[in-house]
Amino acid sequence: MMTDPIADMLTRIRNAVRIERTVLEMPASIMRKGIAQVLKEEGYIWDFEEIDTVPSKTLRLHMKYGPNGERLITRIDRISKPGRRVYKGYRDLKPVLGGLGIQILSTPRGVISDRRARVEKVGGEVLALVQ
Repeated sequence: MMTDPIADMLTRIRNAVRIERTVLEMPASIMRKGIAQVLKEEGYIWDFEEIDTVPSKTLRLHMKYGPNGERLITRIDRISKPGRRVYKGYRDLKPVLGGLGIQILSTPRGVISDRRARVEKVGGEVLALVQ
């Protein structure tokens, strides 16, 4: 049993970026699909898909790199952990690196980026920081 599936997902992404892997697979969940959707909308990955496998579904991410192979994700960290949850209101969400990075939030409206949270004026649990 995995105690923190979000941290596992972020670690898999971090490791895949370091070795410049183009395709990454992991067990699927609703939260992981939400995080993958935010990464796709913000331009950090090309695409993702859910594959029916036995015994459970698999989430496949298609990683994205720059034209010369440079990494788009230089840092990806878990902010809110099982032992210490971090919540922020939309007024407390400051742009990461002047808008070059994002924070991923779990809100009542689903998993969204900090940019969208400020526009929709909704706060929530800060799951991760991506630069």
